[in-house]
Amino acid sequence: MVQLGLVGLGKMGYNMRERLRAAGHEVVGYDRNPEVTDVGSLAELVSTLDAPRIIWVMVPSGEATRQTVKEFSELLSEGDLLIDGGNSRYTDDKVNADLLAAQGIGYIDAGVSGGVWGKDNGYGLMVGGSAADVERAMPVFDALRPEGPREEGFSHAGPVGAGHFAKMVHNGIEYGVMQAYAEGFELLEAANVVENVAGVIKGWQRGTVVRSWLLDLLVRALDEDPELDDLEGYVEDSGEGRWTLEEAINNAVPAPVISAALFARFASRQEDSAAMRAVAALRNQFGGHAVRKAGE
Repeated sequence: MVQLGLVGLGKMGYNMRERLRAAGHEVVGYDRNPEVTDVGSLAELVSTLDAPRIIWVMVPSGEATRQTVKEFSELLSEGDLLIDGGNSRYTDDKVNADLLAAQGIGYIDAGVSGGVWGKDNGYGLMVGGSAADVERAMPVFDALRPEGPREEGFSHAGPVGAGHFAKMVHNGIEYGVMQAYAEGFELLEAANVVENVAGVIKGWQRGTVVRSWLLDLLVRALDEDPELDDLEGYVEDSGEGRWTLEEAINNAVPAPVISAALFARFASRQEDSAAMRAVAALRNQFGGHAVRKAGE
């Protein structure tokens, strides 16, 4: 049994606490939401845990994570270990690790995949840090990962930063896969050849080379709304796709699929695209192609 402090009890953090507790570990959680928190502050969380402590942080990436790590650098003691399980940019990890190392506190960056289904199915984990720190936290990782061989649901990717870098690339791939399914769905709908689009996609779930968990989730969505008419085609991006492309550029690695998927998300947010207005104007100028006037 391991004792763990868990900060951030949102959609993933709450379920992670439940999964860890079900595995027999003692988890003390902190969240701003009084309905789910176990303690009233980070200081109380630290005082509740026995030293040497393990703290897992699951808060939004960026300033929220940086501020949380800074607070813990002033609250934790030498020999404690902090794990950042959010979607931080990998370049933040060395900064956080150095800040904590000055106080003798260890640091692991953990890329976590599994979403709201992780409580029951387990979480895919990609971690960065020293071998000693990773080994110390292994009971926690083993409780969170899916059942089966460890190497199929957990990887020690390398030193600090490697876990979040791996998760960044993982999410970039996810962008491309989802976009391919989306374009296939749209073509099936538009061609007026296939009468049972939802049935065709459901029929891909077994035996075909495109079967995957993401496909299963698309089938689930189509079961609830066969033509997806209840949704607006507006898609945000949480940052990892942009970071993946920046690293592809920095390393001269062509990534046309991921870039196209990211730009498709940008396009989804434009009610009236200036670029498409320019394309329409050019087609009208050189070819006399019909244009649709604004407001029609």
